[in-house]
Amino acid sequence: MARPKETVSAAPAFDVGILGLGYVGLPLAIAFARSGRRVVGFDLDEAKVRGVNAGRSHIRHIPDSEIGLILGSGGGATLDPADLGRTAAILICVPTPLTRNRDPDLGQVEAAADLVAGVLRPGQLVCLESTTYPGTTRAILLPRLEKTGLRAGRDFFLAYSPEREDPGNRNRSCGNIPKVVGGLTPRCLAAARRVYDPAVPRTVPVSSLEAAEATKLMENIFRCVNIALVNELKQVFSRMDIDVWEIIAAAETKPFGYLPFYPGPGLGGHCIPIDPFYLAWKAREHECATRFIELAGEINLAMPEYVVARTAEELNRMKKSLNGSRLLLIGLAYKRNVDDVRESPSLKLLELFSRRGARVAYHDPLVPAMPAGHFSGRLARLKSRPLTPARLRSVDAVVIATNHEEVDYPLLGRHAGLIIDSRNAMAGAGGRIRARVAKA
Repeated sequence: MARPKETVSAAPAFDVGILGLGYVGLPLAIAFARSGRRVVGFDLDEAKVRGVNAGRSHIRHIPDSEIGLILGSGGGATLDPADLGRTAAILICVPTPLTRNRDPDLGQVEAAADLVAGVLRPGQLVCLESTTYPGTTRAILLPRLEKTGLRAGRDFFLAYSPEREDPGNRNRSCGNIPKVVGGLTPRCLAAARRVYDPAVPRTVPVSSLEAAEATKLMENIFRCVNIALVNELKQVFSRMDIDVWEIIAAAETKPFGYLPFYPGPGLGGHCIPIDPFYLAWKAREHECATRFIELAGEINLAMPEYVVARTAEELNRMKKSLNGSRLLLIGLAYKRNVDDVRESPSLKLLELFSRRGARVAYHDPLVPAMPAGHFSGRLARLKSRPLTPARLRSVDAVVIATNHEEVDYPLLGRHAGLIIDSRNAMAGAGGRIRARVAKA
């Protein structure tokens, strides 16, 4: 059966086309619409397209009123790639995951490049925003686009500008964050800055496509390495009966030479757990070792195992075994106040607990049911359980993996018997805490 065709009105051309209306593309479309630009967003997901055109957001932390900005500017969403051909600029915002062997999977970037090549016209800017290793734009986009007979820098413009989206951050959005931009040629860079300048506080030009691609990796690997450091210190200090959260708060008072990073059950989201492996893969091509970066990735990947071990240890104190215990996991999303489960350490925790024989359920007010494609069998059918005094009293342990604001932490403290807290969430619970709280 042919895909139903939904196309934005053909009347005027659009200023900007966004290819991919996910966690990066949708906020970017809103930022351009807020600046008065007419935006069309293309996606293969019919539900997303129809939702946007009906004024509905498919991302929980983005309100419907923000979608209204896109529609109010005369824009909308489309299932027809031809609409991208009627824009001044096409910005590609597609996922760049890893394979099972943790090598870069650029299949969606390649498919996007081929799709754009099919509608490319003279004078357009094509800019990749997806996080990737240096050389991707030049090696993958450029040859595919030039197969059209058009030449980059002469007939169309090619650039790379890394996304800087922080989902759930109420104070930061792509519309108020400086934008790094690199072009294939000086004319390409100038064209990209003309497109982005109205929608962001300022553009930050760099010397090349590769410099812009490397900037994104630098930003995220910086976070990855420092989070690995505090995750390792958490384990060391725990053996010394020292609270790492107290140490972080004390160190944070130093007004120079220190930035606070916070431990947790592992890393999630689309960038930080993945980017070190993108750079390591590219570095091997140049016969360079990235031992420090890869070690940080290994430490963060191992954190769910540490949380499981701490849970087993605390259950043993209560003369209970992890095998057969009833556990309630708080938070399925990878970070607080978002509904995104990509690379979430909570998924690994569910798998590890189940493999060890625990009967595990979860509560997440933002993720009502297990998204498709992560598990099979019982775990695939899991749904968020409501928090009630009776349920909290019925489980052997509550494991806090994600510290959403909407969770009733005082309720946990009053009615749970054991809480394994990997986020220091109970520190602000207040009130009478009956439960034994163990940090992990």
